Amino acid sequence: MKKLLILILFFGIQFSYVSCSKDNENNTEQPLVAETFMNVSYGSNSQEKYDIYLPAERSSEKTKVIVLVHGGGWTGGDKTDMDFLVPYIKLRHPDHAIVNINYVLADINTPAFPNQFLDVDAVINKLTTEKENLQILPQFALIGASAGAHISLMYDYAYDPDDQIKMVGDIVGPSDFTDPFYSENPDFPLLMAALVDENAYPPGTNYAEVLSPALWVSNTSSPTLLFYGNADPLVPLSNATTLNSALNTALIDHNFTVYEGGHGDWSNVDIEDMKAQISAYVDTYLEVN
Repeated sequence: MKKLLILILFFGIQFSYVSCSKDNENNTEQPLVAETFMNVSYGSNSQEKYDIYLPAERSSEKTKVIVLVHGGGWTGGDKTDMDFLVPYIKLRHPDHAIVNINYVLADINTPAFPNQFLDVDAVINKLTTEKENLQILPQFALIGASAGAHISLMYDYAYDPDDQIKMVGDIVGPSDFTDPFYSENPDFPLLMAALVDENAYPPGTNYAEVLSPALWVSNTSSPTLLFYGNADPLVPLSNATTLNSALNTALIDHNFTVYEGGHGDWSNVDIEDMKAQISAYVDTYLEVN
């Protein structure tokens, strides 16, 4: 009987040890798999949506975020216009998250400014609030094209007091509305009136000035990549040189590239060069810890 009790105790202890071992194994956290969520809402408007691409093995200590902002003259365009960059970023920066955003397009009832800057702010705030759930580190690159580049530049230079934006990629973005190219256009005042929510700015505001990113450059601006065409019918090269000069004066790290062609209709070689420059800046200013 005594031997039987000893055997029972022995095997009981062994069973408990195995069970605990299995429990410990089951409690071990598994690396996160890559996930994609499309059309995530970040506001009450049906246009306030983004796609988010989360990498495998992400964490809130290392996984920084590349945000894509489409163009379309502030009144058109869609996040799908920036989809061409997603596979490249996934391949070249597999440890980064990607967020491709829509913002509320301007129409007769909804002005662009400052609402579209505030849409970017809403995206940044939502991602920051959900950093633990998403397992991301809320430090960001903004890569914008045309109107999206203007929005990205304005957000970094004027709407990012916490310095969460670490770099900006400016692809043919308007940067200076005081440029004669715009100011001497007889239709320009009507365009400004249609795009601006006058109630959001003090009376007497010079909208051309307050909406020009080149005039907001300071020593707190983020490193910026500038890509422009030498025959752009929509954004004059003088806008690019003004922004370049402002960044020089403020001693902000930047690179200014002019391609042969117009409003982004450049050769494949030039497009690949642009991607490579963006990638190098991501490596430098949005490095994985």
